[in-house]
Order: sequence, then C-alpha cells, then structure tokens
Amino acid sequence: MSALSAQLSVTELSQRILEMATTGVYRESLFETFRPVATKRQVREAIALAKQFGLRSDPALRDAELGTYYQVELGKVASFQAAVEQSLQLQAGEDVAARLATMTRIMQTMVRVASGAAIALFLGGGVCVLRGQAATAVIFWSSAVCVGGVWMVQRQLLLGEGGVWGK
Repeated sequence: MSALSAQLSVTELSQRILEMATTGVYRESLFETFRPVATKRQVREAIALAKQFGLRSDPALRDAELGTYYQVELGKVASFQAAVEQSLQLQAGEDVAARLATMTRIMQTMVRVASGAAIALFLGGGVCVLRGQAATAVIFWSSAVCVGGVWMVQRQLLLGEGGVWGK
C-alpha cells in the first residue's frame, strides 16, 4: 500500500474501485483498503461515481459483516470506454473521470441558466404589463416560452430515459 501513500481524489478512487470490482469486492474491503488515503465519505462518493461507469451491487452476495458486494458490468464499462475514446480528445495524462465530472458540471450549469433565463423573462414581462407596455410584455413572455422549451428539452435529454443522468 505504499503506492497509495498520497491522498487520492474521488475520481482516482473511483477508477481503483472499478479495477478492484472486475474480480468482485465487498464494501468494507474498500473502506479498509483506502483508509490510509481517503475518508469513508470520499470512498462512498467514489462508489457513487463508479456506479455511473458500470459498478453494480449483487444483493445475493451481501454479507452481514462485509456489506454490499460490488462487481463491474464489463459490457457497460467497455461501451462507456469506447464512447469516451470516440467523443473525448484526451491529452496525455488527462484523467477521463475528472474530465467527465467537469463536463457534467457544465451541463448542469447550462440547464440552470436556461431555467433562470426563462423565469427572468417571465418576470420581465410582468413588469412590462405593470408599466403599461403590453407589446413588450408579449415579446418577453414569448421569449420565456421559447427558453422554457429549451430548458425542458435539455432537462429531458439529461434526466430522461436514456439521458446522460437517466434512471
């Protein structure tokens, strides 16, 4: 374990968890393995991240002392890696998980901006009505409907069935 002497990031922990889970691993074993370099909270976060990349639990192998048994869906991991290689132009030494985490934050920000803009335009239309500018209010409200539609499409693509964060 001397190679693990430095503190590991959640993405590095996730990658190591995925590697360990190719042969199967118990939750408590993960906590014990990473205790010198990570807190239990960081390991739990890493497990949650790894689940997005193909880590799954096997309820039939759950142990009272060791907890949940994790394995990797090799097909899902392989298809994910192929998609990443095709879609991301990585530079030497760049961390795939960190890059995807950054992209996820960017997409979340885009959805929040669209919803905020729709709300602001709707409120702006209301202010125009109060000032007696009905024609301007219609423009604001039409824009709010358009931006709201963009927000709904973004949200569906990201959260809907088969979306980036779909269930």
